[in-house]
Amino acid sequence: MPRGVIADAFGPPETYALRDLPERALAPNEVRVEIKAAGISYVDVLTAAGQYQVKPPLPFVPGSEAAGVVGEVGSAVTAFAPGDRVVASGWGGMFAEETVMHQRALRHIPDGMDLAQAAVFPVSYATAWHALVDRGQVRAGEAVLVLGAGGATGYAAVQVAKHLGARVIGSASSEAKRALALAGGADAAVEARAEDWREQVKAANGGKPVNVVFDPVGGEATDPAFRCLGWGGRHLVIGFPGGIAALRTNLPLLKGASLVGVDIRQFGEIEPDKANANREETFRLAATGVLKPAIARTYRLEDFAAAMADAASGQSAGRIVLTMG
Repeated sequence: MPRGVIADAFGPPETYALRDLPERALAPNEVRVEIKAAGISYVDVLTAAGQYQVKPPLPFVPGSEAAGVVGEVGSAVTAFAPGDRVVASGWGGMFAEETVMHQRALRHIPDGMDLAQAAVFPVSYATAWHALVDRGQVRAGEAVLVLGAGGATGYAAVQVAKHLGARVIGSASSEAKRALALAGGADAAVEARAEDWREQVKAANGGKPVNVVFDPVGGEATDPAFRCLGWGGRHLVIGFPGGIAALRTNLPLLKGASLVGVDIRQFGEIEPDKANANREETFRLAATGVLKPAIARTYRLEDFAAAMADAASGQSAGRIVLTMG
């Protein structure tokens, strides 16, 4: 019987246990996937703790993205067959050896992408694409400042912004993360905690303000980052693990700038056709090697608590992955 990381109440990783999953019959449009790898993000750990802005139903199996092999398909499924390599994304259920998903939540894995890379691809790259293309409307030649450039969505944003023709400045807290941002295509990298951080950002853009800020950090980072924007700039709010920032409202007025919210979950629910088109494009670019995630470490499913703690610490340059089997 397949196992999953499950809890009857929200809490830290120690609240969860590896238990047998209940059997689940397939509906006509559903697919049974034998999970081989699952990505762990900060948001996954936050959701598992019950500290995310939306709480899923209990009992809960964490995880929002995974990759594996199709084991069984429903009677109305035509796009997938047993043995297909697929990537899945959803609201929980991925820290497990098996999941049952509607076929629209699955994508074929491009040739040349391994299962660990595929497991951490969907959410981060869909978020970065939606933020920079749909919400930020980044144009070639603009300057994009990426906060948390060595993290999950930050590293994805570096690659997406570079693909769009932007000058990319990555801000990260460690030398390893700055090196990762540069390896991912950033034109320059600055030290996130430096006292002269704003001066470093300005110098990295030739003495000019930036056009777009990609902000998955929040907290004390948001105000100085917004101040780096020039006229007509766009500050994209992706998340706030650093805390919810307070921004003086005269700043958008003086800069003619916009504070823009990016919610990939609601985007997928409210605009499913557009979200699907975005996913198709990001996977097309992955197949050509333009977009490629970076893996920091892998853990066995049995070591899920250590893996979740690693992801929550935010210290790793690259993604944390659980492997099954």
